Amino acid sequence: MAGTPGTGEDHEDEDSCMQCGLCCRVFGNGISPTPENIYSWIVDGRTEILRHFRACRADGTWIRCTELDAPGTGSITAVEMRDPETGEYPTVCPFLRRVGKTRYTCSIHADKPDMCRNYMPWVFGETYFPRCRALEKKGEVSPWSRIP
Repeated sequence: MAGTPGTGEDHEDEDSCMQCGLCCRVFGNGISPTPENIYSWIVDGRTEILRHFRACRADGTWIRCTELDAPGTGSITAVEMRDPETGEYPTVCPFLRRVGKTRYTCSIHADKPDMCRNYMPWVFGETYFPRCRALEKKGEVSPWSRIP
């Protein structure tokens, strides 16, 4: 995210990510895509992504996302990540790939869920992640830490 298009803002937020994978290893098992994400994966035939999720319909029934059709996404009330083989909750994000000794990438980066796409560990408040190594390197701390 080099900045907000058309605003003249120049942010180095995405460039400052060290790709250590820590946020994905800590929070990755709780990824909850939107119904819109599920819809686009269905339309694009991304079963390798869909197989990791189950959706709850308005009537309370759960269904594997690979069994949904595009119109069926309108009745989704919740989505959970599950291991496609066991049905259990995964311990880490299944899309996180180690590509070096201390570097990780997202194997579905171009199609990752909105929750991941919008995650900003450098924003104090809801998404702030004080263990972010990029923040440590920049020496940033939460403004709340200065309150006596």
